[in-house]
Amino acid sequence: MKLPVIKHLQKNNSAQALEHTIEVLESFTEHRSVSDEEMDVIGELITNLCGAVEMHQMITDGMSERDAANGFAQKVLGSIDR
Repeated sequence: MKLPVIKHLQKNNSAQALEHTIEVLESFTEHRSVSDEEMDVIGELITNLCGAVEMHQMITDGMSERDAANGFAQKVLGSIDR
């Protein structure tokens, strides 16, 4: 997870475009020729894209961009600590 990348994606793309990209990447991973290294990269991309979608939702719900970014980061860090 890279918060600057997530913020960039959120600012420069609609939630719908991000969701479509996630769908395409998930479809790509289902092909049998995808290597473990490619899966790792795609997993990181999907994580960042999902973070951007979640930030979009938080901002739509009235949260500031800064608070949305911090809230998402805390959520992820909290899930890692478990």
